[in-house]
Amino acid sequence: MNGQTRSSIKPGITVLIVLKQDQRTGKLTRGVVRDILTKSPNHPHGIKVRLVDGQVGRVKQIIREDEPT
Repeated sequence: MNGQTRSSIKPGITVLIVLKQDQRTGKLTRGVVRDILTKSPNHPHGIKVRLVDGQVGRVKQIIREDEPT
């Protein structure tokens, strides 16, 4: 699942985000959503979130719980 739709992202789910400093390389960071920062219902570059560890980035992929790590 991609992270462009706000309704598909909820606090507590595991996601892959791209951090601001990693936008050029596209390096993804895995984490659990704490807060949803984007107010609009969708965003072409991904919904901006804050992870439980405090990192902020745009969601590129939502990880389903039944997927291997």
